[in-house]
Amino acid sequence: MAKQDCPLSKNLKKLREKKGLSQDRLAKLADIANNTIIKIEQGENINPRLYTLKKIAKALEVKVDDLINDSWYCEKCRGGGKL
Repeated sequence: MAKQDCPLSKNLKKLREKKGLSQDRLAKLADIANNTIIKIEQGENINPRLYTLKKIAKALEVKVDDLINDSWYCEKCRGGGKL
């Protein structure tokens, strides 16, 4: 899978932007390193720990499945569903 094709990368960026959060602000809300958010969004880390995904999901007020599910990306991040 190419970096830009990773559902996690796409979903994280779209959800963060829809919430109006910077990468730094999301990292602070999730209590993780800013570099972690950057690497996930850039597709450099396509397999983060579940604990990390749970913290990000909680900060974004979504489920972990919402971060990793490709069909969810198509529906919600492109405007077909509610956040």
